[in-house]
Amino acid sequence: MAVMHTVEVLVLDHVVPFDMAAPMTVFDWTRLPDGRSPYRVRLCAESPEVRADGGFGLRIDRGLDALADADTIIVPGRSDEAEPLSPAVVTALREAAAAGTRIASVCVGAFVLAEAGLLDGLRATTHWVAADLLARRFPQIDVRPDVLYVDNGRILTSAGAAAALDMCLHMIRLDLGSAVAAHAARMSVMPLEREGGQAQFIVHEHPPVPRGSTLEPLLEWIEDNLAREITLPAMAARSGMSERTFSRRFREQTGTTPLQWLLRARVRRAQYLLENSDHPVERIARQAGFGSPTSFRERFRRVVGTTPQAYRAAFHARKDVVPEPA
Repeated sequence: MAVMHTVEVLVLDHVVPFDMAAPMTVFDWTRLPDGRSPYRVRLCAESPEVRADGGFGLRIDRGLDALADADTIIVPGRSDEAEPLSPAVVTALREAAAAGTRIASVCVGAFVLAEAGLLDGLRATTHWVAADLLARRFPQIDVRPDVLYVDNGRILTSAGAAAALDMCLHMIRLDLGSAVAAHAARMSVMPLEREGGQAQFIVHEHPPVPRGSTLEPLLEWIEDNLAREITLPAMAARSGMSERTFSRRFREQTGTTPLQWLLRARVRRAQYLLENSDHPVERIARQAGFGSPTSFRERFRRVVGTTPQAYRAAFHARKDVVPEPA
């Protein structure tokens, strides 16, 4: 970049402060090898007075017309109290996109881009808690809930607010190369690339089973016997049904197959043990019923998006182990 690259952070009412501050800080701290700053970071808003999530106000001097001069626009998330986008904001974002400006959303800022129609037909992500809502409200978007960020070229989206750091470092590397991005990563005290995606942070709850369901006793038995070999014929026999009838009833009541439910139960048990014990991976593989460490690593990575070792490094409890929930 021969001249300074302008990054405009679009601050809308009920902005999430961390979503706004994280990219500001990363770009502001970036330095070229000779010590010069390659980015000019600014804030703009529809009106001078902006209410932030958390009960405080912000005074923003630059208006929406600043977006026309931006090289990159960052769109932070907004709280649930936020009103629908005004026509002026929609128009400003669409005009910037049409001009080829790079636009990136942070966390639930993806909903702003979606409302403006900038994600139609594209892949996108957002915080995993909001991913299903984004997919339901905007079915024309290919929502990817298990990644940290998605780069469509000129339109980018990131997952939770911390994933904005990953996305910004990715943009810095595209703009200025790996050496500058690596220095920015060190300044942010984070790796240039994190192993795994957003899937490792998702709480994989079992599909709800109605109280009094005929499956309740079976599901409790499965949870109590995860270390044992559990087959579809064994589950069907314990339920007093044929395999075909059992599989149909199971899907009707849980929304998934018996073997998928069993896999999720085993992964959840493995996650608990990785977080709260010092058992070697081989032992955890047996305790969770995966049979072999190789099978455990493959299936764990498929569901969680990272390896058992990396998951333990990220989430292992540092304090006293708490009792496993019933």
